[in-house]
Amino acid sequence: MSDASNQPLAGILVADFTQVMLGPSATQLMGDHGADVVKVERAGAGDLSRSTLPSDPDGPQNPVYSSLNRNKRSIALDLRQERDREVARELVRRADVVVSNFRPGVMERLGLGWEAVQALNPRAVYALGTGYGSAGPYAGKGGQDMLAQAMMGVIERRADPTLPPTLFATTLADYSAGMHLFQGVLLALMARERTGLGQKVEVSLHDALLSMQMQEATHQLMRGAPLNWASMPHTGTFETTDGALVIVGAFRDNPVRDISLALGLDDLSLDPRFATFDALVEHVVAFRALLAARIETDTTAHWLERLEADDLLCAPVRSLADALDDEQTAVNGMVLEVTRGDGSSFRTVASPLHLSGTPAQLRLAPPQLGEHTDELLEELGFGAAAAAAAGGGGPATNGARP
Repeated sequence: MSDASNQPLAGILVADFTQVMLGPSATQLMGDHGADVVKVERAGAGDLSRSTLPSDPDGPQNPVYSSLNRNKRSIALDLRQERDREVARELVRRADVVVSNFRPGVMERLGLGWEAVQALNPRAVYALGTGYGSAGPYAGKGGQDMLAQAMMGVIERRADPTLPPTLFATTLADYSAGMHLFQGVLLALMARERTGLGQKVEVSLHDALLSMQMQEATHQLMRGAPLNWASMPHTGTFETTDGALVIVGAFRDNPVRDISLALGLDDLSLDPRFATFDALVEHVVAFRALLAARIETDTTAHWLERLEADDLLCAPVRSLADALDDEQTAVNGMVLEVTRGDGSSFRTVASPLHLSGTPAQLRLAPPQLGEHTDELLEELGFGAAAAAAAGGGGPATNGARP
């Protein structure tokens, strides 16, 4: 392992029982910034994301898994077996942070619930990610990003209410919950500096998506009516001769005037249908039709130049491939090349946290399933040397996987 001694989380041992995205996104960020993350995986199967793309040529090292598991060491255990549970308990005894994102009750059945971990290691921060929370009517429901989008009002609120609800094509709930979990762990570690004790940190997809909608939710609670930024009448997506662009009329005294003049139209704010916000809302279809008819006559670059000359908020509609190839992405250092142990390499997204003195560090490629089992058993006292000293009675001998 490369030296991580200057990193903010250097010396922090993380027992990582997570899989898929919520938990792994949090623990990868911990690893990026110096923590020793030990990924506990099911022997023979591993993290569910290893099989998300079963036909992928990279198999268990597919892009989904690889995007979420750098800077971790993998130990493969069968936690149905008592000897393997003892390995897990020893890891927990030494850990600073214990992280899981199973349904409520799973860690308890493994003997690694909050109370059990407290008894084993009172200093451990116990971080738990769930779908809906550890109590309440939905506690036992399977948590999944798109289900949370549906449950929490995200897909019901859309730019065009005449169209059917559509799922977001990226994992809003998983990523936001993972980042909240990361923040919660940092806060608990800071508190431990004062108290000497760990505490339980809990985050759910349910709460993360409510928090993401704090403006809309507060408007609903205070006004009893929805707030929908995407349906604002002077905001929209418009096709050009070679693509599409988005115009946002926010933060302007008279956005209707400014947009129409920038497009070379007459001042549409003088039209009674568009003169006030309420009138504009009532006649938004006619207003957008006028803009669309104008914008579809020229290229995206042409209209961006015209709109930006008047400092109007606008952007081209691009693909993810375009965004990855953008010069700004390169300047920000957001594409990371990772070399695996076999010499092969792949590119992925880097840490979005840019620290001037202790930047994120790539130390380990995403591990093969159980790649570090033998060395971790040695470190935890269950390796060949320990077994020999104990007369061969340990859970593993000759460095073999338990």
